[in-house]
Amino acid sequence: MQLKQLAMTTLCIFLIAVPVFAKEKKHETAMDPQQIMELWKQLAQPGEPHKLFAALAGSWTTQTKEWMEPGKPPTESTGTAEMKMVLDGRFLYQEYNAQMMGQPFSGIGIDGYDNLTKKYVTAWIDTMGTGIFFMEGTASPDGKTITLRGSHPEPGGGKMTHRAVWKIADANNPTFEMYGSHGKEKEMKFLEIIYTRKQ
Repeated sequence: MQLKQLAMTTLCIFLIAVPVFAKEKKHETAMDPQQIMELWKQLAQPGEPHKLFAALAGSWTTQTKEWMEPGKPPTESTGTAEMKMVLDGRFLYQEYNAQMMGQPFSGIGIDGYDNLTKKYVTAWIDTMGTGIFFMEGTASPDGKTITLRGSHPEPGGGKMTHRAVWKIADANNPTFEMYGSHGKEKEMKFLEIIYTRKQ
């Protein structure tokens, strides 16, 4: 009886494994070098998501709100931002200058859309740290609301998770919002930046 059960178990594993191995083998099939080059050329071309970012190029004033604790009023400050497209329209480069927690604050951001992964990607560096903060995400069907997610380690241990939302209803008044949570805490909104294009 045990021999029969062993045989049936082995047969089941084999039937499950064969399609998996077949799929992996198919994936490992070598592509023609010319095909690979053509594919990379196509993937390297800016598309509609990049055009949306391009619409944000220019000079901006900013109105920032920071929430340090739930239920408490935000701290408000003003600042400026300069945005431009780099690498032939592939990435949006931003230099941001304002106040953060009552101190002068400067940051640099790079936003893009990865045609290969079909994800929006961003990298951020600023004067409040020495690390590079990465996020990736997707957009709403109309492409005008981009939601990005990421996390960073905290000095006392653990991680803070983030959700960032770009709202680009038009090319003159986009907003950027950040939400975060420590460990298993409830997510809270802690940052809002309203951009107004300089005339």
